Amino acid sequence: MPHRLAVFWIAIHLLDRFWGRVDIALIPARLEIRVVDCLIRRMVESDRQSVAELICVSTNYWYEQHGLERIFPDGPESADVFYQVYSALEGSVGIVAEVGGRLAGSCFYHQRPTHVSLGIMNAHPNYFGRGVARRLLDHIIEVADGLRRPIRLVSSALNLDSFSLYTRAGFVPRCAYQDIALRVPEAGLEDQSPVVVREAVLDDVEAMAALEMDLCGIRREGDFRHFITNPDGFWHVSVCEDSQGHVSGFIAASGEMLGPGVARSEEEIAALLLAELNRVRGNKVIFLLPVECAGLVRRVYGWGGRNCELHFAQVRGKYRVCTGVNLPAFMPETG
Repeated sequence: MPHRLAVFWIAIHLLDRFWGRVDIALIPARLEIRVVDCLIRRMVESDRQSVAELICVSTNYWYEQHGLERIFPDGPESADVFYQVYSALEGSVGIVAEVGGRLAGSCFYHQRPTHVSLGIMNAHPNYFGRGVARRLLDHIIEVADGLRRPIRLVSSALNLDSFSLYTRAGFVPRCAYQDIALRVPEAGLEDQSPVVVREAVLDDVEAMAALEMDLCGIRREGDFRHFITNPDGFWHVSVCEDSQGHVSGFIAASGEMLGPGVARSEEEIAALLLAELNRVRGNKVIFLLPVECAGLVRRVYGWGGRNCELHFAQVRGKYRVCTGVNLPAFMPETG
């Protein structure tokens, strides 16, 4: 024991010397080291590669440490999509945390007319448990409070560290979602539905935004315009209409991920899902389903869908229950 304590205090001395002041708080059965000197600044183009590497390393490390498969098996290049999309979306901001000049964490957030959404947040494994994520979160809370808007996010139900981070900061889990993985057969999926689905056009943006405002109490037409114009080269949007010709549902797709999407009924969202799935035959796709939509979940099981994770939609501030069916996505996020 004396030897272990000596090693510990030597480590603390080195942390203090090379990474700045640290504040040590002993709590039962756990030692927590909290970074005091942490610089939060806006992300710039020169950070792009480093942020992609951080997202890749941080996410893969956490999943592997918990016996799960890597989220980014192809390396940092696949994580660059977050900078690519968020830097192009109107109202989006990237921030980074630096400790002693080293990149210790990153996060994206998105200012929308009705709320602020919090995108992917990461801390480098070397800084896990040292308050980096909390400093990033505090910055975004300050922004949202200044705008007097709620904050919305979608977080993994498996990650109790992030769950605790958000709930300690005042976020409340509002909806639970099943992450569904489905490999679409080469021949496609067949299912009977009376709902007619078509490709979205720019003239649909206002109707899509009005529909989501009516059902969920949020508005983000800038996102929909981005998806339909597709400057990134991988977005596609489908819509369906009611008997009067009004848009009654929509879903966006970004290749391997379906969502965001919203519809007035399970039948409509099922038809939208089916249309987008059949566009990517032979590929594996991920999408989220509300756990309370039992009929929709069973239907997707029948298509070959399987659960791979669980997520919570969490909100800090004003919230209105969705009166339709809401399918969030990880990029851009809004629960």
